[in-house]
Amino acid sequence: MKDQLIQKFVELYGNGGEISAYFAPGRVNLIGEHTDYNGGHVFPCALTLGTYGIVRKREDRKLRFYSVNFEKAGIIASSLDELVPEKKAGWTNYPKGVMWAFEKRGYHIPAGMDILICGNIPNGSGLSSSASLEVLTGIILRDTFGFDEVSMVDIALIGQDSENNFNGCNCGIMDQFASAMGKKDHAIFLDTNTLHYEYAPVILNDAKIVIANSKVKHSLVNSAYNDRRNECETALKELKEVTEIQTLGDLTEEEFETYKQAIKDPVRRKRAKHAVYENQRTLRAVEALKNQDIELFGQLMNASHTSLRDDYEVSCKEIDILVDLAQAMPHVLGSRITGGGFGGCTVSIVKNDTVERFVDEIGKAYEEKVGHKAEFYVVDIGDGAKAI
Repeated sequence: MKDQLIQKFVELYGNGGEISAYFAPGRVNLIGEHTDYNGGHVFPCALTLGTYGIVRKREDRKLRFYSVNFEKAGIIASSLDELVPEKKAGWTNYPKGVMWAFEKRGYHIPAGMDILICGNIPNGSGLSSSASLEVLTGIILRDTFGFDEVSMVDIALIGQDSENNFNGCNCGIMDQFASAMGKKDHAIFLDTNTLHYEYAPVILNDAKIVIANSKVKHSLVNSAYNDRRNECETALKELKEVTEIQTLGDLTEEEFETYKQAIKDPVRRKRAKHAVYENQRTLRAVEALKNQDIELFGQLMNASHTSLRDDYEVSCKEIDILVDLAQAMPHVLGSRITGGGFGGCTVSIVKNDTVERFVDEIGKAYEEKVGHKAEFYVVDIGDGAKAI
């Protein structure tokens, strides 16, 4: 892959100079959804799918971007003097946003770059193609311009800042953190309130992680994602009037039930309930995995989906069909929506000897019910972003 991409880079931009190659993974979150901006815990892992970048420093301030995934767009020209979000800039708003966030922190970018991007994360699938691109840009900037004091956690935070304040999606830290900090065969148990994290080995014995892409694209900037965040923030303010907490993640289920009447609107109450209960589910799920109790882990995944569908209302008809089909199959330990919601993907834990049957039977039934095909990926857990 690397050699082919360098060849393409030279075709586009010419030879010479120091050409470098990088990779940043996408992620799948095993459990802990919409908890990352509510002060709760998440449990994502990096994938071996992700975004590749080939880059060379220029002598001037020009930026030239090319994506193998959007070949028709050709080379998109910009400059370090034009770091403003523009609709016409399309996907290049993500790397430009990271450059803007570096500059804002006092890391002066002295020269432009030629950049070629190639991703094998399906666009709009909810596997964090945008966070992957942000983290990729972060390590490119760090290495190209010698910002050695910038840590991988810093790169995750810079990516989140750029997504929030340049691209206008008020996301939490999980996606960028998983892409930057991933570790092969491990998930990251992350307290999003403190950024304390630990790696937990994902030992599924004789089972695999299977992702099903509904092919319903989600666009979080234009979706109800920001609405959900606002609803939770208002609910938190109301709860703070009756109990001393900093985040929804501070509450146990019992405490929530004690104080929930302080939340005046029943819809907000449902949103807050999801944030509290999902955080507690995540704590129990990580413990189950440590005890190699994969059955309990799967049951908690199922309960997570129910909550995301009914209390948080971020699922959709197509996703619910995929989950219902999966949960009804023997040898499927658990299945749920993953990612921001409103489309995208499900994640399931499937026994090895039934993976082919799972893909075949669910694929056929889904197409019959919905009218278009789903895509399936049997995934491996990979490392975080790096030079290659």
